[in-house]
Amino acid sequence: MFGNHHNQDLDALYSFPVPEKAVVGEFTYWIDGLPVVGEVVRKQKARKIYEQQKAAGQEVALVEKNAYKTFDISVSPVKAHSDVRIRLVYVQAVHVDLGVGRYLYPLEDGGVDEAALAFWSRNEAVSEKFSFNLRLKSGYPLGAMRLPKHPAANIQQLSPQEWKVSLVNAAQQRVAIAGESLKRKGEYQEDKVQNQEEVQINEVTQASSTNFIPSTASAIKLNQDIAVYWRLQDGLPGSADMQVYREAGNSKGTFMMTLTPGDDLAPIYNGSDWVFVLDISGSMQGKYATLAEGVRQGLNKLRPEDRFRVVLFNNSATELSRGYLAATKPNVERMITSLSNHGPNGGTNLYEGMKKGLNGLDSDRSTAMILVTDGVANVGVTEKKGFLKLLERYDARLFTFVMGNSANRPLLQSMTDISNGFAVSISNSDDIIGQLMLAVDKMTHQAFRDVSIHINGGGVADITPEKLQTLYRGEQLVVMGHYFKPGEITVTMKGKIGAKKKRYKTTITLPDVDENNPELERLWAFEKIEQLQRRIDYLGEDADIQQAMVETALEYGLVTDLTSMIVVREDVFQQQGITRNNKKRVEKEQNARKGRKQQQAKPSRVDSHQPMFSSPRASGGGGSINGWLLFVMLGVLYLRMQLVTKR
Repeated sequence: MFGNHHNQDLDALYSFPVPEKAVVGEFTYWIDGLPVVGEVVRKQKARKIYEQQKAAGQEVALVEKNAYKTFDISVSPVKAHSDVRIRLVYVQAVHVDLGVGRYLYPLEDGGVDEAALAFWSRNEAVSEKFSFNLRLKSGYPLGAMRLPKHPAANIQQLSPQEWKVSLVNAAQQRVAIAGESLKRKGEYQEDKVQNQEEVQINEVTQASSTNFIPSTASAIKLNQDIAVYWRLQDGLPGSADMQVYREAGNSKGTFMMTLTPGDDLAPIYNGSDWVFVLDISGSMQGKYATLAEGVRQGLNKLRPEDRFRVVLFNNSATELSRGYLAATKPNVERMITSLSNHGPNGGTNLYEGMKKGLNGLDSDRSTAMILVTDGVANVGVTEKKGFLKLLERYDARLFTFVMGNSANRPLLQSMTDISNGFAVSISNSDDIIGQLMLAVDKMTHQAFRDVSIHINGGGVADITPEKLQTLYRGEQLVVMGHYFKPGEITVTMKGKIGAKKKRYKTTITLPDVDENNPELERLWAFEKIEQLQRRIDYLGEDADIQQAMVETALEYGLVTDLTSMIVVREDVFQQQGITRNNKKRVEKEQNARKGRKQQQAKPSRVDSHQPMFSSPRASGGGGSINGWLLFVMLGVLYLRMQLVTKR
């Protein structure tokens, strides 16, 4: 809720970083004191309606996606001496890896939009009321939970299967538009936030009795992400887990299957080559210290039989190491000292950095390339297809550390996929040491290659992803799709570990009715749209594929690069010929959330009767990461202001 204390009406634009794999499904704007849920239409149509209603002085609100950077919310008008109330809910699939789960609530600006940074001013300190509330429900034992950058967080065990995290600053009760700056207004009672901001982990825990209570809540700034970690107990079995949604009377159901293999991947003892390609461009301001610390930790984890190179890039690329160096302590210390003499500046010639890193690879040794960047290429080659063609020419696994919010994750993920590597998102609020240990653990063990999944029965269709990637130690395989015939299905997973073929099998029963998780439909649609986008990345622009992306977004109510969400008065929806499909979907999701809130945590494992894997799953110590899949539903999202303009 925002208040305008001026004598004239204002328009407002609120902006927040796009969370990784987030699906905006609900945007509500209160008109005449009543909540009105938005509908998704083509992006150009939504903008046209917004401008028409704004010009007519009518209440209107709009949610747009600004590429991979931000979700932007426009509201008109914020009337003089009155309030505007909005609510945004997004759904997010979050994965856990090597025994530790991670959830990131993005607040820090990514620093990649130079035009916006130069023009708009921000007030990132919250002197008013701000609260962050997270609930964690689990069907598996949980060993610990922590927030690395927020030691004052209140972490409580509510029951053997439910934990709660709270952050609240000492605050006043109202927020006003002051000059050209709009602050948060925190008027919602805390119980409303708790009811609508929830994290339900569909795999998780029986918690321990640890209970941390801070002495005093301090002021919270909006320029620091909130990173939450939890660790599952060691020794949990490899397993197949599944979440399903099938409405009564509907022939089509949606499933999300998560396979967590046992720890069958042995360590690799031969020496390896490591190529560090590091972004030192100006957009890495505020992230370079985290980068340098991560590289320091990574270099110190290398074995004496390993070799390494270091390439830096901004407007151009330079090799700091001048060839391969043995990973001895003196060489590592000299490189760390040399790295500390550099700082972020200039543009981002990512292509030249990659090209220089890939040159000079030794075909007789296993090579891993570590790319640390925000991926915002703005010098030289910038088209995605150029990067993909470059990587196709080399036999090297690319492991990407995606730095900060508003990073170009679509580009970096595509580059990682084509090299059969993996990508990890990094925040300044993260446990950087734990993230590096996770990556090193994966790269020093065998990989599960040529993975395939076969599902017999159930009338299963529309499976995503189309192409399965190599699985590394501790990783999960997540498959989504539709089914049309309830009953028993057989799931078989095949692949290779070294030269040895592996095969895992189980049976699962698909239910006739399960209305507990309607959000699965939106998550499947998001994955389908991403799958279609990958086809465009490789094949080029295609009108039919784009049309399929738009139709999927419209059917499932998703804000994408091609669609936006508009809120107007009910009579205007009718005048514009916009059916209220999303309103009906939101009602189902809200009812399901209320029901889940009253339920105990439910185990999602579906292979207990016929275990798919014979050995325990991999787990890591010292902050590295593993586990299941979880839903994140964030309601009543208090949005950070980017700009306010006078009408």
